[in-house]
Amino acid sequence: MWIDTHAHLDASEFDADRPAMIERARAAGVGQVVLPAVGCGNFDAVQALAHAHGLSYALGIHPILANSEPDDALERLRSALAARCDDPRLVAVGEIGLDLFLPGLDRARQDHLYSGQLKLAREFGLPVLLHSRRAVDAVLQQLRRIEVPGGIAHAFNGSEQQARSFIGLGFKLGFGGALTFERALQIRRLAAGLPAESLVLETDAPDIPPHWLYKTAGQRAAGEASRNEPAELPRIAAELARLRGTSLAELQRQTQANALAALPRLAGLVGAA
Repeated sequence: MWIDTHAHLDASEFDADRPAMIERARAAGVGQVVLPAVGCGNFDAVQALAHAHGLSYALGIHPILANSEPDDALERLRSALAARCDDPRLVAVGEIGLDLFLPGLDRARQDHLYSGQLKLAREFGLPVLLHSRRAVDAVLQQLRRIEVPGGIAHAFNGSEQQARSFIGLGFKLGFGGALTFERALQIRRLAAGLPAESLVLETDAPDIPPHWLYKTAGQRAAGEASRNEPAELPRIAAELARLRGTSLAELQRQTQANALAALPRLAGLVGAA
C-alpha cells in the first residue's frame, strides 16, 4: 500500500470529480491519504471527507492564513481537537508552521500561531505536519523549545544539515512531485542520499505537480490546468526508487513503515484496510 501523507483533497479543484479522483488513487495502489486542514473554516470538511472515504485527517492553521484567521483561532483549534481526540481518523495537528516566502504575512502572528499549535500538539499527544517555506531554521528553533511527538516536515526543501536536524528530533521528511524535476538538484540529492527510514511520500495535491503534469506560466494563463492528485504517487515513487537505486517494492514497504512511525494512529487505519 502507498500512503500519501499530505493532500488537500477538500480543495475546490476537486469539486467536479472528487469521488472519481479518490477511486483513481485506490486503483493506483494508494490505500491511505492524510488530509490536513488549513484553517478553522475547513476543520469539518476534512473530517467529513476522511470519514466518507476511509481516509485520515489533521487539524491545524496554515501560516499563510495567519493574517485572516480569527483572534480566537487557537481556542477554536483546541476545542476541535478536544471534541475529536478519540476519532481514530484524526492523526496529527497540521498543517502548521511558518512561511517566510509570501510577502505581507504577519511574522509575529505566524510565530504566535505556530508556537501555540505546537503546545496543543503536545497537550493532545499528536504529531505535527510542518510547513517551512524559506523558514526551516525558524521552524526548527521552535521545535527545540516546544517538544512534540514527532511528525513530518512536509515538502522538505532545505539543506542536508537541516534535514538531519529534523531527523534528530524524530521527524520524517516529505518528498513528492518536486523530486521528479531534473533541475531540482538539491531535493534529488537529498531524496537519494538520506537514510531510508527518514523518508515519506506525499503529493500535496492539488499542488506541487510532478514534471509530467507541469504547465508553464503561459499555458496556465491560457487556461490549462496542472492539478496534482494522489494517483500520481506511485509514479513519483518510481522516480524516487530510481534515484535511490532500490526496488519499488522495497520503497513501498519502507515508506509505509515510515509513515506509520511518524503518524502512529495510521496503523489502525492501514490494518483495517
